[in-house]
Amino acid sequence: MSDNRQSLSDLGSIAAGEQAVAAEAQASSDTRAEAYLAGQLDEPTSTAPLRAQELDKFGRAYATGRRKDAVARVWLKPGTGKITINGRDQEVYFARPTLRLVINQVFGITEREGQYDVVCTVKGGGLSGQAGAVKHGISQALTKYEPALRTPVKRAGFLTRDSRTVERKKYGRAKARRSFQFSKR
Repeated sequence: MSDNRQSLSDLGSIAAGEQAVAAEAQASSDTRAEAYLAGQLDEPTSTAPLRAQELDKFGRAYATGRRKDAVARVWLKPGTGKITINGRDQEVYFARPTLRLVINQVFGITEREGQYDVVCTVKGGGLSGQAGAVKHGISQALTKYEPALRTPVKRAGFLTRDSRTVERKKYGRAKARRSFQFSKR
């Protein structure tokens, strides 16, 4: 019995030691945050490890983007800001300015307009879904090329696949939820 009591007291002292270490780490991170806010440090340091840059043998970052039924394969490399979709320029492929705006949102948030060339192939779905898929792919590829940009891109919600899709048609219904027209006679 005395052995159990002794081991329990040892556990208590171990827990107290862990709490002291945690309090010390919290205090040091608080002082670093205060130093950053006072302008003494250049940038805050995070405890999360930075991801490694993922490039292919040609120096490009590759990613896949999806939206509705559209799938986009995206290759990103440093360049002049030219975006090519299925072998055509973005102004030709996406004639509507709103679709081009959707694609360039990622570069606007990360302040990288005109710094990367994008080559992508997209298939499936309509133009709106394809634009969303290209945006998702560019976001993924940009974070693979520059892992430091992952935080702002993720905060903007561009790394998350938009899971909204068309609801399937049900039997006994005209569409997914619409009933057939009622006829009294």
